[in-house]
Amino acid sequence: MRLRHGLRQYEWLIIAYFTYVAAVAPFFISGNKRWLPALIAASAIAILVALSRHDSHVRDWIPLVLTFTAFREMNLFTPAVRDHHLENAWIGNDRWLLDTAHLRAAIESLGPLIPSYLEICYVLVYAIALISALILLFNQRRDQLNTFWFAFVAGTLASYALFPYFPSDPPRTVFAGADLPHIVTVFRRFNLAILGQYGIHSSVFPSAHVSAAFACAWGLFITMPDRRRYAAMVATFAFSVATATIYGRYHFAVDALAGFAVSFLAFSAKALHRK
Repeated sequence: MRLRHGLRQYEWLIIAYFTYVAAVAPFFISGNKRWLPALIAASAIAILVALSRHDSHVRDWIPLVLTFTAFREMNLFTPAVRDHHLENAWIGNDRWLLDTAHLRAAIESLGPLIPSYLEICYVLVYAIALISALILLFNQRRDQLNTFWFAFVAGTLASYALFPYFPSDPPRTVFAGADLPHIVTVFRRFNLAILGQYGIHSSVFPSAHVSAAFACAWGLFITMPDRRRYAAMVATFAFSVATATIYGRYHFAVDALAGFAVSFLAFSAKALHRK
């Protein structure tokens, strides 16, 4: 089945998101940069409208480009000053989980094996949407890409939309040197290098890593109900990512939990599913 011309549902959702960001930007961004989100929104809309005239395979991958754009755009919302009151309220839960409940000890009980696995999962988040879409294509479900991308976009951009209201930094920087993994693998060094070069500094709540990974799982669950093993594998991966964010101090536990909750917006795509 061919996908129809005209704007697809997930493209409308992307347009709504960028329009929303442009509308709220003046309340959070000072100076001339406050108008940059409006320029980004106009550019995104122009690209989507131009592509909507054709059933091009390029359109099948535009959500990857625009969600990355949305991620980088959130750096504009980095506040000049913050008091870390949110982080100070959240850290107690993490220390209970890592120390009192022995989560760190359990993860490190087999040496570098589990820490390495978790760090690998963390870095693979950047590719999980692509992998999930390829799974659909491998199973001859291109006609379900509209539904899948809607699920992914809903679960991912919703996290970004909340960033301006919860300015926060990751626990590894706010509480530098505290609560860190006792085992440092080459994969952790790689992740830290990526975050140092390409990370944003506006917020860590909710965890978009977690919401995006679970949104991919729910998207596969909706589009391939007859082959749920794929959704189950991605859901297991997403749970590993959530664990990695807490253990590696990339996020607070509440960030991961909020990301998991936000991911359920992906099920709004269920109304689009065509059997």
